[in-house]
Amino acid sequence: MRIATIGTSAITSDFIEEINASDRAVFVGTLSRDLERAKAFTEARGGSRPFTELEDLAASNEVDAVYLGSPNALHASQALACIAGGKHVIAEKPLGANEREARAVFDAAEKAGVVVLEAMRPLHDPAFVAVRDLTRNLGRIRRADLHFGKYSSRYDEILAGKHTNIFDCAMATGSLMDIGVYTVEPLIELFGAPESVLAAPVLLDEETRGLTHGPLDGSGVIIARYADFVATLHFSKITNDRLPSQIESETATLTFDGISVPTWARVEHRGTAVRAAAKQVHVEEGARTEDLELPQVPNTMVYELSDFCDAVDAVQAGSDPLDAPAGPFGNVRHYRDVTLASLALMDEARRQMGVSFPADALASDAPEAGER
Repeated sequence: MRIATIGTSAITSDFIEEINASDRAVFVGTLSRDLERAKAFTEARGGSRPFTELEDLAASNEVDAVYLGSPNALHASQALACIAGGKHVIAEKPLGANEREARAVFDAAEKAGVVVLEAMRPLHDPAFVAVRDLTRNLGRIRRADLHFGKYSSRYDEILAGKHTNIFDCAMATGSLMDIGVYTVEPLIELFGAPESVLAAPVLLDEETRGLTHGPLDGSGVIIARYADFVATLHFSKITNDRLPSQIESETATLTFDGISVPTWARVEHRGTAVRAAAKQVHVEEGARTEDLELPQVPNTMVYELSDFCDAVDAVQAGSDPLDAPAGPFGNVRHYRDVTLASLALMDEARRQMGVSFPADALASDAPEAGER
């Protein structure tokens, strides 16, 4: 499969690294509005065809599929252009600035008979599959806490009074969209959509709004309520969250690190609770602990690329795109539904936070095409 990319970010380079290591895909070239930048980026990674116009890429008979590594606000318009050109699309998370945009992309792909897949790494990673399997064996779940927070070097630019796409409402960014999504989508995959959510943001200081084009979340917490348990999602781009994630049942507690790239897990099975005096340490008779190392590779994008290739191969063999296998959790339809449910949750969370994007305006407003 011949793949072109849009965007010249580090994440795009990581994806191209896996394309070049694969015997199922070939890197064609990248799109940049700056020709010299497109040439340099393409040639340095073994490609042969730089692009400067989205329309040329979408119409190119040298390209079968496109990877979108551009800013969030551009994913939908770029995907729609590529779909119109008959290209399969794998897009960085989130697929759109909101649920409406993503739904329009999926609808267009269904009509065109092509695959659209969101590049949500943990949902293609065997390590997260192991987390899912452990969760299924915990017993009755009562509480979950999912954590992902890391200080962004781009926040230093904001503090220095400089603009950056990474903190910009016009680019549909912020801590929830860029970091929190890694807690939202695993939540949806493990437990489905919650009955309700309550969001509490930490907004960037008001004096930054000339740079961010409106109120924007630097970190936050979402409480997701289910019929018989509750989950909290913790995310940040302005602090480092050192806590692992935890899922608690009435009989055991699962702890694991790195929600985006899990590497280890621990299951602590509860014993029989023993009453203790106030000055004594809590004791349980018969408690036991399992420590597990999860599957690891240097670059987990290898899994999403492989699953994307599987889906495209199935379509080329005659499968309906929505029925094509797309990873360990199901077919393209399943991954589509997780993406849409996740964006619906984030839309509501942003509404409560007071964070809005241009794409949240009237449905007739279309995002403009472009690249990072």
